[in-house]
Amino acid sequence: MPSRSLAPLVLALGLVLALTGCSGGVEGTPGAAGLRDPYFPKLGNGGYDVRHYALSLAYDPKTRRIDATAEITAAATQNLSAFNLDLAGLTVRSAAVDGKPAAVNRAGDELTLRPSEEIDKGAVFRTTISYTGVPETITDADGSKEGWLPTADGALAVGQPTGSMTWFPGNHHPSDKATYAVTLTVPAGLKALSNGRLMSERTANGRTTAVWSAPEPMASYLATVAIGGYKTGTAKVRAGTSADLPVLTAIDPSARDAESDALLARVPEILDWQAENFGPYPFSAAGAIVDRAGDLGYALETQTRPVFPRPAFDAPTLVHELAHQWYGDSVSPKTWRDMWLNEGFATYAEWLYAEDFEDTPAQESFEEAFADDANWAFPPADPPGAENISDAPVYGRGAMVLHKIRQQVGDDTFYEILRGWPAKYRYRNATTDDFIAYVEDVADEDLDEVWDVWLYGDGKPDRP
Repeated sequence: MPSRSLAPLVLALGLVLALTGCSGGVEGTPGAAGLRDPYFPKLGNGGYDVRHYALSLAYDPKTRRIDATAEITAAATQNLSAFNLDLAGLTVRSAAVDGKPAAVNRAGDELTLRPSEEIDKGAVFRTTISYTGVPETITDADGSKEGWLPTADGALAVGQPTGSMTWFPGNHHPSDKATYAVTLTVPAGLKALSNGRLMSERTANGRTTAVWSAPEPMASYLATVAIGGYKTGTAKVRAGTSADLPVLTAIDPSARDAESDALLARVPEILDWQAENFGPYPFSAAGAIVDRAGDLGYALETQTRPVFPRPAFDAPTLVHELAHQWYGDSVSPKTWRDMWLNEGFATYAEWLYAEDFEDTPAQESFEEAFADDANWAFPPADPPGAENISDAPVYGRGAMVLHKIRQQVGDDTFYEILRGWPAKYRYRNATTDDFIAYVEDVADEDLDEVWDVWLYGDGKPDRP
């Protein structure tokens, strides 16, 4: 029995516990809304790690509406009383956690879900969201379009850096990678494409349903949907793997000509060449999607199946986007400040292609990039703002950093780095500091001049 002097305190504590429903265990707290990315601080959410997305979408091109369900399997990284999902626009019909209704509150692009029971740290839980509406198209700070892009005969979904939240709820930061299963239902006569392998396709009652599986971890910005009257082709390639790799390509009929057909046919050959240089292809499927002019303003390295507008579909761009499957897709940036690791490697892949196939030494490509003043606007590892993460220095000067590494360590060590970096961080995220440490470990020397002058230095050196 407590002493008389402690009795009021004990009674008050008992009242608090009764009102809060706490029985003395660890009380859950809400997961963070936003992961404080240096360029997109509100993007992503804390308190959990997504393991798998199972997305089911039905799309009507006439109304441009989707009716969809997302089942999100995640593991709690703290004791959770509530957690957030990113979702732009669209109307949530219902939400449940582990089969029990969950309360939903919305503030802009943030959904806050409060499950009926708190989730213990380490527990794996499943969230089911039913939603509908006309997905948004986002205009980024640099003027480019992303998100859900309606087309003349369907739609195209691209998500770099934030657009994936326009068509499914989730943890939309590249640091939280997950596997995916995507089921798409569209009017008969249209193709419904996504990432990974096509598991099944059937048509009934005027509608076609395609089921796609992406079993390797993927950042949400790399997820894609392409709906339209595409013509598809299939092939096989080894690409450094022990089994035949299925290659599925698709092209809008209006984008077809002898040049584009010939280039699509080269996808297996290019993948095989890249595997020799970068190591085994990291995924269980490959390919490309080519759309008509005007539907998309740029090419994007959507995982296993990059997308291209016809005007940007040429050999260097194909090499660039396929190289991203190693650099950017398999090894993804930890934050958007690390994007130069994606683009520097993919641009250098273009230089290597020109060296091997066009008799243009990488040194010549380096000198051309050095002479371009646009590459000196800022250090590639430190863009001044979100609107600059796709600017010239991230690409051209990022590639120059790699060439300076090659010059300092020699070809043998450099190619060891090309293959070893995506092997060490396969299916994971990495930072610029991780890369610096890895290079210096493999080279067994410090490369301070490379980092100080070429990666972080302000201004253009006097000479290459």
